[in-house]
Amino acid sequence: MEPQFFDPAPPRYSERALPEYRHLPFQNAHPFLDEKGHSFGEKLSPPDSFDGETWQNSEDYLYCIDLFNHGFWWEAHERLKHISIGAGRETQTGLFVQGLIQVAAALLKHFMEEAVGAETLAALGLGNLQQLDGIYLGIDIAILADQMDSCFNSDDVRYPRIDLMMET
Repeated sequence: MEPQFFDPAPPRYSERALPEYRHLPFQNAHPFLDEKGHSFGEKLSPPDSFDGETWQNSEDYLYCIDLFNHGFWWEAHERLKHISIGAGRETQTGLFVQGLIQVAAALLKHFMEEAVGAETLAALGLGNLQQLDGIYLGIDIAILADQMDSCFNSDDVRYPRIDLMMET
């Protein structure tokens, strides 16, 4: 089953290829640990730094948004962990990225029909994101929160997508 999204054709923000399959824990090959995994042998490491001022220049961050937008929530959440470390986990940026990690995990659990975990992670993630107002790291926080609410509380389940507000 493929997820349905609010935006059926989101823009791509990076040039990296998307994975061959969406990882669903305990249902298909672990991307990094299984020889059949789509990213087997790849080593992830935190960027030297990541901040709220230069996010548009981070290929890793932009790729995470592409993963999120195409329903590769496990992959996005794993890669965002490294962005969070690069930002400093206790910084405003690090906590915001932690919110994105939790939202991605919530969407994965929602897709896998694990309601309790999905709702818990969604509340935690949105709580971290909504500590800020407006747009942060290119994300309109209110739009993402509205899409999350609709995803979790509508019979017509459509998953959120992030349309980055790129500064020129």
